[in-house]
Amino acid sequence: MTRLGRGIALVGTIAVSLTACEMRNAQPDAAPANDAAAAEPQPDAPAAASQTPLARRADDASLQWSACPPLFPQGCEIAVLHGDPAKPNADVFLRVPGGYEIPPHSHTSAERIILVSGRLEVKYRGAPGATLDAGSYAYGPAQLPHRAVCRSSQPCTLFIAFEGPVDAKPFEGALD
Repeated sequence: MTRLGRGIALVGTIAVSLTACEMRNAQPDAAPANDAAAAEPQPDAPAAASQTPLARRADDASLQWSACPPLFPQGCEIAVLHGDPAKPNADVFLRVPGGYEIPPHSHTSAERIILVSGRLEVKYRGAPGATLDAGSYAYGPAQLPHRAVCRSSQPCTLFIAFEGPVDAKPFEGALD
């Protein structure tokens, strides 16, 4: 296995159940239609949820972790950080225990990942395998089947940014 170096992505392991995870961002109250002042921009008005700055840590106790879809064995968890997984541009954390094998799958969307913790071995069809350490970046093109194994004794946690809606489709066949 080679160290990362080339774009690879891993995780889209998520999809189906992500639609069950909802962002709980408060929406600003709408002003009454007859209020003339409401038509003017209000400098102190709260920004739309998608425009609100956000900073989260993977060990944040307030994260709402959910099980991954049935495609993935028990132990896989996801937390939606930003956006709606049913729409483009959602960001998630994916966490699997040490030794966990993410089965071969693909995604409709391209994905960008950063390994937050652990050591992860990834393999994309037609590409050499790579081993990611915490802080490594990987890119996975849309529709490209891949699998992964958490090679550390501690959990592997990944940040994943999806360009399109989040999904994961099982893949049957060889990746070599």
